[in-house]
Amino acid sequence: MELLANIDVDDLEKGMAFYTAAFGLKLGRRFGTEAAELLGSTSSIYLLLKASGTKAAQVIHQTRDYRRHWTPVHLDFVVDDIRAAASRAVGAGAVLEGEIETHSWGHIAHLADPFGHGICLIEFRGRGYDEIATP
Repeated sequence: MELLANIDVDDLEKGMAFYTAAFGLKLGRRFGTEAAELLGSTSSIYLLLKASGTKAAQVIHQTRDYRRHWTPVHLDFVVDDIRAAASRAVGAGAVLEGEIETHSWGHIAHLADPFGHGICLIEFRGRGYDEIATP
């Protein structure tokens, strides 16, 4: 099985500029003016041009809104240096939403991208999530 991450954006050029500058991703392919493939992570990330106010599916009444919003599914980018990565992301247009937190498994920074999507930066330490895994 292959996992693909899709991120709706209302401005494809702005999305490509942000994700390449913030996370060092590279443009793989463009699909006309509607989508772009970004490479450099363990999974391909696709930016999909979707206008604000459009419906995600016929049965969903909620429309796309690119103000800050919460969703139970988000992207975590695992990095070697969380402070440098957070600084790079903020410099590219992300908003750091609070202080970098420290846990037994590592550090986490909560951010929002320029399209209102929540993203996290993770810097593992020790055994990473295995520090809290139950046997």
